[in-house]
Amino acid sequence: MIHLNTAGQGRMPASVRTVLTECVRVEDRFGPHELEERVGDLVHGEVHHRLERLLNTPDGHTELFTGGAAAYEALVSGLALGRGDRIWTTPYESAAHLATLRSLRDRTRCRIEVVPLRPDGDLDLAWMGAHLDDTVALVSVPHVPASRGIVNPVEEIGRLLAPHRCLYAVDAAYALGQVPVDVARIGCDLLTGDGWRFLRGPRAVGFAYVAPALRDALTWADAGDRAPRATTVVSPVPTTAAVAAFASALVHRAERPAPSYDERAQALRTAVASVAGVELLTPGRHQSAMVAFHHPELSAALIRCGLAERGVAVRKTVADETPLLSLPGAATTALCASVGESTTPADIAEFARALASTVTELRRRTAVTHTRTARIALVGS
Repeated sequence: MIHLNTAGQGRMPASVRTVLTECVRVEDRFGPHELEERVGDLVHGEVHHRLERLLNTPDGHTELFTGGAAAYEALVSGLALGRGDRIWTTPYESAAHLATLRSLRDRTRCRIEVVPLRPDGDLDLAWMGAHLDDTVALVSVPHVPASRGIVNPVEEIGRLLAPHRCLYAVDAAYALGQVPVDVARIGCDLLTGDGWRFLRGPRAVGFAYVAPALRDALTWADAGDRAPRATTVVSPVPTTAAVAAFASALVHRAERPAPSYDERAQALRTAVASVAGVELLTPGRHQSAMVAFHHPELSAALIRCGLAERGVAVRKTVADETPLLSLPGAATTALCASVGESTTPADIAEFARALASTVTELRRRTAVTHTRTARIALVGS
């Protein structure tokens, strides 16, 4: 199987699978307390040191969750904003994050504003600079969105926001492991991510970098006098086995830094563009290792199934993943192919053949169906 779905689920290295399997075996045979005794130092201490080195953050500023979305909800939902405050989000924001922001708006009566896009699909930084003032309390930006391969300029945005009082949240779930992510350079107060995509860890492990400014903000209640209070956030925690395996994935990443995916991603885009009728969905000037595409006349679900039958795994996306996006093709289901460390030129060539064959077969079936429908209608008349 040619795995072109690293953005959905990266393939775990053998060392990570071994750790996960052994932890599950120990827990199954001896119970959770025995497993905790064996790997407690790893899952409560060393994993954070490895994560902090990956993100280039100070010690003691990372927390583990079951996923990046869970981290975002747990930390953003507790902010104490007011009626005059504004939240900035973008058309690339995920549905899960939008739900958190709307809940925060409903609780605090603040406003949500959407940063517009330029005609090429990039975020309009000039608009941000012209409209930024100290009523902007929170800015939320995905580094790489879930349904498109664009790389947003999170470092430039960080420099723009730095002189102002707003908190800055970056979703790096689809960026970590494929593009450089440096918290110090980004200048964000919150960075969330998943461990199972390009970092190639197990599912159900996510994390957050939490800056002191955000920790301070979470100690204030949503009250007229802004009286301080302790805010306790209850969030699901990942299993011991999953965290131990994630720690192993971080070791793998440290020993083998993320390769440049530029050539393979460009070859993937060329492969998609070579198939008649298939349209690339590539807004913006800077693209990642994720390539989104669709066929305006054929079902994305059927194309995905056809590729799977031919030995190629890709991911289907839906418009509801980024409900604010209104670019061409945004209102339909689409497909996302994403390269990984082991993707070869031969894999991409085989993908191109499989995609062309799938589209040809589906168009033939569609033509036959239309012909039969027309005959039935003619007979009925």
